[in-house]
Amino acid sequence: MDSGNEPSVSEPSAGLVVGVDSGGSGLRIALAEAAGGTVLGTIASREPVRTGPGGISAAHFLEQVLPAVHALRGRAAPDSAGARPVLAVAVGAAGMATLGDELRAELPGAFAGAWGVRRLALAADAVTAYAGALGQRPGAVVAGGTGMIALGTDLVSWRRADGWGHLLGDCGSGAWIGRAGLEAAMRAHDGRRGGSPALLARAEKLFGPVAGLPGALYPRTDRPAVLASFAPEVADCAAGDPVAADVLVRAAEHVADAAEAVCPADPGALIALTGGLFKMGDPLLVPLRAALGERVPHARTVAPAGDPLAGAVLLASALATGSLRLPEDPSLLRLFDGGSTETAASAQVGGGAVTPDRAGSGHEDRT
Repeated sequence: MDSGNEPSVSEPSAGLVVGVDSGGSGLRIALAEAAGGTVLGTIASREPVRTGPGGISAAHFLEQVLPAVHALRGRAAPDSAGARPVLAVAVGAAGMATLGDELRAELPGAFAGAWGVRRLALAADAVTAYAGALGQRPGAVVAGGTGMIALGTDLVSWRRADGWGHLLGDCGSGAWIGRAGLEAAMRAHDGRRGGSPALLARAEKLFGPVAGLPGALYPRTDRPAVLASFAPEVADCAAGDPVAADVLVRAAEHVADAAEAVCPADPGALIALTGGLFKMGDPLLVPLRAALGERVPHARTVAPAGDPLAGAVLLASALATGSLRLPEDPSLLRLFDGGSTETAASAQVGGGAVTPDRAGSGHEDRT
């Protein structure tokens, strides 16, 4: 189907791919070999892509990505900058499911015009987190930070659990743990059952007198992050405080519930835990391993192989080489070829419409 000087997908050794990870803390862009995905260079920007009435701003995204890729191509081949074609691009972005309409409308044409790219994947950041952690194998990934989301696939369709925000979900997340710990502190302040004097002391050291905490906390737009900032205090108290320890046991059960909901029944399924939440160590991980063993005994928990940027590179390389196995989905993973969208055939995630893909403000905001 290719003609002229267009690179053939059967000859990826001549080309390059681009992977992009866009989140709340900024952008990371990688240039890699199309065959094998070996990364040749990366550039990071701490300026998050703006959102507006049309969702994530395609213009602001391109203002950062196009010059970065030009610079990376120059570094990779200083004597023949731009001579090696870019065969495919993969973008993982927080909010892609509900805020990505402008990106889906404009990026295929923009990349085709800039580099002659015909193949493009636009993915929710949960998908690139999955691809980075497990590659193209069946399993489940739980991404935990300020919030929490689980994503799983049997390579036929995707399933998603939680990621509904700190008011409706994100159960077991940093914000959930912090809120539960502060509730225990308030109980101790009031003299109610279930209170923790240890957590009360920690809360007053961090926030001042707890009687003033509701008035200071409720109006804040960054309320989930403020709640999550108390989660490490809960972990620090867990060894000597049964109330704090119980908070983490309940958090572990919530995380395991989400993993169970999305993990395929395949006996070879894998589970990976990603994000800063799981850096709490044994106070959370010991009860979590026990809960996973009860709920998904057929699955094996493994360390994530890579991060979401590695996942974006993997998607791009698989597109360039014709080896993509992860399923398309209208909200989670859209593929474009020659400027047109290929219709996704996979089922709706979790049996319903997919809404914002949050890993707790994903790879950007983990506790």
